[in-house]
Amino acid sequence: MAVKPSHILGMNARYYYTKLNPSSAKAFGFSKIKTKELLAKHDIPTAAVFHIFSSREDLETIEWENIPLPFVIKPASGSAGKGILIIKKWDSNNNVWINHDGEPLEKADLLLHVGNILDGEFSTWGSTHQAIVEEMITAHPTLAKLAYHGTPDIRVVIFNSVPVMAMARIPTKESDGRANLDKGAIGLGIDIATGITTYGIYGKGHPISHFPDSKKKVNGIRIPYWNKALEITVKAANAAGYNFMGADVFIHGEKGPMIVELNGFPGLSIQLANRTGLKKRLERVEGIEVRNAEHGVKIGQALFAESFADEIIAKEGLKIIQTREHINVLDENEKYHDILAFVDTKRFRSAISQELAEDLGLLDYDDLLWQQQEVVEGKLPVVEVTMQIKDKKITTAMLVTKRLNKGRHRVELGRKDLEGFLVGTENE
Repeated sequence: MAVKPSHILGMNARYYYTKLNPSSAKAFGFSKIKTKELLAKHDIPTAAVFHIFSSREDLETIEWENIPLPFVIKPASGSAGKGILIIKKWDSNNNVWINHDGEPLEKADLLLHVGNILDGEFSTWGSTHQAIVEEMITAHPTLAKLAYHGTPDIRVVIFNSVPVMAMARIPTKESDGRANLDKGAIGLGIDIATGITTYGIYGKGHPISHFPDSKKKVNGIRIPYWNKALEITVKAANAAGYNFMGADVFIHGEKGPMIVELNGFPGLSIQLANRTGLKKRLERVEGIEVRNAEHGVKIGQALFAESFADEIIAKEGLKIIQTREHINVLDENEKYHDILAFVDTKRFRSAISQELAEDLGLLDYDDLLWQQQEVVEGKLPVVEVTMQIKDKKITTAMLVTKRLNKGRHRVELGRKDLEGFLVGTENE
């Protein structure tokens, strides 16, 4: 699938969006400790902090035996997985801790690693170096079985309170168990609407269809707790004041999604994993009025649903519909209504008459996704509509127009909602 160069976000163009972030927000990208405090204040799930080292004097006060296992030691201002030490368990027979590679570590080894962090060996920003000891988030089994040693994470790019693109990063042996594409991890594009993986890259950009040394396909993997994961990333962006950022999320097997860190300068390889440009998506949501995190997620899922994911879900093959087709549209009380629709392949987005939308209770303020500028009618509301065509249930964003109030057809079906159908001849 070719991507238009004009749709791709480059490093220079990214600078335009990072400049939109206030200086107060940038502080959270540079300090994991500030991020932890912010997330706790807003009840956004994240790993529990057991201890913070700010100076070498703190090395004398910690009681490692009392730290709940498993735990992680990491720099407060590091990046790309540098300086992270994962402690899995305690070997009481030999009085040593065991790291994620199965190697034994004594107390002196832990103190040495913390000391190196405090000396700035792994820090990316600033002159004040701190170390964090925090809860290790155990990956959800769906993702854990894909990874080598480390914990897979989900990177979500948010702009204007809308999740616009996402990918999963899977640690490999080559990446030494880190979810770092630069080191050889795997990146999987994710459909925003469904949380289903679509395409894959190995390292910074080599496209793959299967996992290395495996027959398992990279597409068709459903990310657990998907909507919740998107929702907490938007809440975190709003809490920090970011207009444009990347959020990294771990998916815990029982606790669900948990924010790892916030990044005001998200990498651009996510475009390769999704085989689509980020710039076009950012332009699409710029200026849209977003009420809250749930609304932002709805907008992102309505705008950026992948037809590829539909193909994975629908495996039943193509169905034939006529240019005039009876469909069932769901009202606000979860009741279906039989409506005559017209299939208009010239239009992209489906449309519904204003009167019908009002009758079905779909025009409340809470149902409004955004307003779209039309040449003839000006700004028109776009609302979420659930309908059934044949036996396929579709939730989509529809334009609300007075033009269809007096016509025979109260709904016009656009190309976006016709994936998986063949349009037949007139049946009336």
